[in-house]
Amino acid sequence: MAVGRLDDLPPSGLDSAEGMPPWRAREHLAGRALLRGLLRRHTGRGDDAIAVEPSGRPHLPDRPEVGISVSHSSGLVAAAIGLGCPVGVDVERPAPVDRAVLRRCCAPDAVAVLDRLPADRRAREFTRIWTVQEACVKALGLGLAGRPWTVPVAPGQHRGRWRGLRWVSWPDRWAAPVSCAFGPPAEEGMRR
Repeated sequence: MAVGRLDDLPPSGLDSAEGMPPWRAREHLAGRALLRGLLRRHTGRGDDAIAVEPSGRPHLPDRPEVGISVSHSSGLVAAAIGLGCPVGVDVERPAPVDRAVLRRCCAPDAVAVLDRLPADRRAREFTRIWTVQEACVKALGLGLAGRPWTVPVAPGQHRGRWRGLRWVSWPDRWAAPVSCAFGPPAEEGMRR
C-alpha cells in the first residue's frame, strides 16, 4: 500500500541521499517518502526532521515519542512508525543461503527443519526469519551490533517476543518477507 510520494519530500529530505549510488538513493528516498506518508496519515504531520543516531537508527528529534524505522532491499521498501514505542521493520528479497549462514543464524532444530525444505522455500523461510531478527535489533537501535542472529525464531513462527519486544512476520502477504518489532512502551524503551 503506497502512502507516500517522492515529490512530497521536502528539499532537506532529498539531501539525505546526496552522494549515494543512484539505485541506493532511489530506495532511500522511497523509504523516506513512505515514512513521511505514514507519519502524515497517522499523526497528522509528515514534515518532521529525520535524524540518524550513531547506531544508524532513524529518529524524529522533535518527537522522541514516535518510533520510526525504514528498510529497503532490491527495489522494495518498508517503513513503520511506533506511536509511543520504538519500532523496527525489515524487508528482504529471498536469496539462496549457504549452510554456514543457516547454522550461524538459526538454532540447530531450526536448521534441521530448513534443511528439509525445497531450496526456494528454504530461501524464503530463512529470509523471513532474518527479517524478524533484523526488525528486533532495529527496534532496540542496536543494528548488527545487537547480533540479530541470536534472536530465536522458529521456522513457521509468525509472532513472538524478544527482550520486551513483540514481533510479527508476514511471510507471504507481499512480494518478499516483511517483519516488524515494537515496544516496550515509551517510558521504558524510547529514552535516547
